[in-house]
Amino acid sequence: MKRSSLDAMTDDRNKVESRRILERMSRESDPGQSLAARGAGRLRDHLSAADADQDDRIEVIGTRIGRGVAFAAMGACVVWLVVYLARGG
Repeated sequence: MKRSSLDAMTDDRNKVESRRILERMSRESDPGQSLAARGAGRLRDHLSAADADQDDRIEVIGTRIGRGVAFAAMGACVVWLVVYLARGG
């Protein structure tokens, strides 16, 4: 009996994952959105940890912190590079 409840849980998770993938594909292939709008939406979803397990609050918070720090570090590197090149490198 426990096996069938595990199978049902797995089936539910697979259905949720499949729906999420289909919704993402339909959003990304929408010809009404510009490339910049789709990119901004993907960046927002990535930084807000939309792909993390939403039931595990600690994982979501940790993912958001890690991605935010990485984004800030990348921004700092880009600013440093622009300043470096502007000074004649």
